[in-house]
Amino acid sequence: MQMLFKYCRIFLLITVLLFSASRILANEAEKDTSSSKENGKTEEKFKPGSFIIEHVLDNHEWHIAEIGGTPISIPLPIITYSYKQGKLLFFMSSKFHHGHASYNGLRISEEAPNKGKIVEVLDDGETIDENAKIPLDFSITKNVLELFIICLFILWVFISVAKSYKTRKNLAPKGLQSWIEPLILFVRDDIARPSIGHKHEKYLPYLLTVFFFIFFTNLLGLIPVFPGGANLTGNIAVTMVLALFTFAITSFNANANYWKHLINAPGVPWWLKIPLPLMPIVEIIGVFTKPFVLMVRLFANITAGHIIALGFFSLIFIFGEMSPGAGYGISVLSVIFTIFMSFLELLVAFIQAYVFTLLSAIYFGLATEEHH
Repeated sequence: MQMLFKYCRIFLLITVLLFSASRILANEAEKDTSSSKENGKTEEKFKPGSFIIEHVLDNHEWHIAEIGGTPISIPLPIITYSYKQGKLLFFMSSKFHHGHASYNGLRISEEAPNKGKIVEVLDDGETIDENAKIPLDFSITKNVLELFIICLFILWVFISVAKSYKTRKNLAPKGLQSWIEPLILFVRDDIARPSIGHKHEKYLPYLLTVFFFIFFTNLLGLIPVFPGGANLTGNIAVTMVLALFTFAITSFNANANYWKHLINAPGVPWWLKIPLPLMPIVEIIGVFTKPFVLMVRLFANITAGHIIALGFFSLIFIFGEMSPGAGYGISVLSVIFTIFMSFLELLVAFIQAYVFTLLSAIYFGLATEEHH
C-alpha cells in the first residue's frame, strides 16, 4: 500500500508538471501571435515553424517565461575568440539583450545562414560584417549547462547509492537505492550479459553510464522549468558523440575474428568475394553505418516527440487566427493530445535509453565473440 501511494504521488507530480508545460508553451505561442507594429494596425501572423524551432534548438540564454512583456531568462557565459579583433572575449549573454542588441563588436545573428550563431558586426553595431570570419564559439549554451547538470546529478545518484551499499550491508534496498538497483540489475542481466557473454563486466560501466545519461536527460527534458526543458538528446552533436564512443569501444576491443569476418565472412559464396569483393565492401560499410544509425535514431525520436507536442499547441493559434471560437474549441483537444504525447514521451525516454544501450552491447558482443 505504501508503494502504491508513492507511485500515485509521482503520477500526480508528473501531471502537474505537464499541465505547467502546457501553460508555459501556450503563453509563449500567444506572445508570438500578438507582435504588433508601431502603427497598431497590422499584426504579425503566428509562425508555427519559427515557434517550434525556437523551442527545439539550442540557445545562448535559458529562457524561462515572459511576464508583462518582460522576458525572464538565465544569462549564460559567452566565450568567443574573435578573428577580427584577435582576442578572446568573455561576457554574459545578457549583454545581447535577448538577441536584440550587439556588444563588443558581436551579436547573435537572426538571419540565415548563420541564424543563432555569434557573428561580427560593423561599427554601427547593427550590420553584420559579411567579410569577417565567424568567431570561434566556446560559450556555455543551454544544452551545455544541461549537460553539466546531468553529469552532476548522475554523480550524486551513484555516489549516494554506493554509500548506501556500504552502510546497509545485507539489508533490503531503501530510498534512492530501491529505485536505482532494479535498473542496474536490468542493464546487467537483460542487456549486457545476454548480448556480450561472460566478458560483460568489462563493458558494464560504460553501458550503465550511457543508459542512465540518456534516461535522465530524456526525463529532465520533459520538465518545463529550469533545470529541465533543454532538448539535449535532441541535439545531433550530443547523440553523435555517444555513438562515437560506442564505435571507438567496439573497434578498439574487437578481436581478430571480428576483423577476419569482415574481410572473409564464412558461409558466403566465393563469387560474392572474387573478383568483386561485394560482401567485404558491404561489411565494412556496415561498420560505419551502425554508429550512424545509433546517432540518428536517438536524435530523431526525441526531437520528433517535442515537435509533435509543439505542433498541437500551434493548432490553437492557427485556428485562433481564423476564428476565436475555433481557437478556443481546438485548444481543449490540443492540450489533451499534448498531455497524452508527454506521457508517451515518458515511455519513449526509457525505450530510447534501452535501445541505445542494447545495440551498443550487441555491437560489443559481435566484436568480441570467440571463433567456434
